[in-house]
Amino acid sequence: MIFASVLILLGTLLLLVIGISIVQQQKARVEAERRNELARHRAIIDETEEVLSNTGLFPCSSDLILMLYRRVEDALTNALPIARNQSSDFERRLIDLRGQIQALQSAPKPAPAIELFRLPDSDRQILTLVQTLKKMKAILRAEHNKGKVDPSIFSQEEQRIDSLQLRINVDSMLGRGRAACFMKQYGSAKQMVTKALATLHTIKAQTPNDPFIALKVEEAKAMLEEITGAQKSAHPVITKSKAEDDDIDVLFQPKKKW
Repeated sequence: MIFASVLILLGTLLLLVIGISIVQQQKARVEAERRNELARHRAIIDETEEVLSNTGLFPCSSDLILMLYRRVEDALTNALPIARNQSSDFERRLIDLRGQIQALQSAPKPAPAIELFRLPDSDRQILTLVQTLKKMKAILRAEHNKGKVDPSIFSQEEQRIDSLQLRINVDSMLGRGRAACFMKQYGSAKQMVTKALATLHTIKAQTPNDPFIALKVEEAKAMLEEITGAQKSAHPVITKSKAEDDDIDVLFQPKKKW
């Protein structure tokens, strides 16, 4: 009887331990999911705010700014119920952000002209600009796929981003070609300018009326002529007397024995 009671007690304790373990594992799983979800929303917020902080490097329309603001707003709204200790910070940021959205909606600014865009002087800023435009394009497509961007706005803004990326790419290649020419690396300079010219001709076939393309084609052609002239000056054609001397050297050089 006592033995049976001990077995029952041990079985009860074992079931209790197993039950507690299952409950703890469930709580740990729920907590891990909460943290992963919060981390996902924080990543969206951080990425979008980083892009927002770099919009001063290029002409950015109010539509794009509003899209980025709303993306942060959605992430903050979804993160708020699971933020716990950070809920007050998220609430404050959400209030500030909604004020910015309302102000921008009430007084939208016209999109700056792309023709006025100039490539930054700093290589670091150029790299930041390239990365920002790449992220901006990915965000624009993601928000459009979610149905949060009007198709007409999406088409217009994607075209503006593509045009900016083209300008950066061409200006960067021409700048590297100019620098290589200054360093008298004429082969590299010619290769870079030729590549830029090929890119421009490809785009010109698609958009023949773009004044930027026409301007850069003329600039690239002039630079290519300049590099070719400098290359000829640095490596003059061998004169006739020099050629004759080389022939004499070949004639009187030791004969090979076969």
